[in-house]
Amino acid sequence: MSYKTVRREASDEFTEQRSRFIGFAKPVKTEEEAVAFINSKKKEYHDARHNVYAYSLRENNLKRYSDDGEPHGTAGVPVLDVIVKSGVTDVVVVVTRYFGGILLGAGGLVRAYTNGAKIALASAGIVTMEQSVFMKIVTDYSRYGKISSLISENGAVLDDTIFEDNVSLCFHIKKDSSYAFQKKLADATAGQLFAETVKEGYAEYLGTTE
Repeated sequence: MSYKTVRREASDEFTEQRSRFIGFAKPVKTEEEAVAFINSKKKEYHDARHNVYAYSLRENNLKRYSDDGEPHGTAGVPVLDVIVKSGVTDVVVVVTRYFGGILLGAGGLVRAYTNGAKIALASAGIVTMEQSVFMKIVTDYSRYGKISSLISENGAVLDDTIFEDNVSLCFHIKKDSSYAFQKKLADATAGQLFAETVKEGYAEYLGTTE
């Protein structure tokens, strides 16, 4: 089962009616990580009028938000709504506002915080994470080129190559493609090589970035 999240921590900003809005996004796995990120932004931007936030986690399907002093429903809810509609999870978004002296009204606030969340996610880069198998093949130097090509030709991603007495190729591949890869490897090496499974987990792939 795949899911979407953000690739990295990132930020972007804009000005609306002299108010400065800064949107931050970060990939997180737990509520503790999300809260720690929120608190770090509140500390860093302690002089801002508001530090609105929302986060969504796969763990317990948890979703939280805060208006942080803005009128109810005009800030935290729009930020969470952007997260949900984008289909991303395991993410926290903070939108910081430096008040510019001009009231935006309820509609203006919703639009501004929506935009702050959108630019934060866009800057962080949305990626699809696929269930994957992390594998390793140990081969002699004469087969290194063939095995390396076989890995890339079958949609796997090479993570590391270790050159010692033999060559160790460490890579990950989508779980539903791993069996077919093992068969192709056996065919290509007359059954002499087999890919060792190191672990299973989630990983991103080229072409899944939005």
